[in-house]
Amino acid sequence: MAPPTTARQSPTAHPAAEQQYTHVGETKGCEDHDRDLIHFLSHRLDFLWRCDQYIANAEADPDLQTFWRDVKRQETENVKRAREIVTAHVRKNCF
Repeated sequence: MAPPTTARQSPTAHPAAEQQYTHVGETKGCEDHDRDLIHFLSHRLDFLWRCDQYIANAEADPDLQTFWRDVKRQETENVKRAREIVTAHVRKNCF
């Protein structure tokens, strides 16, 4: 009977390919929750960078433009809050 596969294994994966990723994630520069926060902030900033284009693309649809403006406002608040939390964590030497 074959041994059970783990989360990192695939029954069809090539052993050399598996070994290539064996140690990914072992070394961390910060705690997972801090990395998650930075990841979240990065994605929100990327989205905000695109919002004005989405608004412009919806030029013929005022309802859609309103939607994108509302989303932009909400995301701006999300970014502001995330930045405040990052600042607080840095002050507490969490990073």
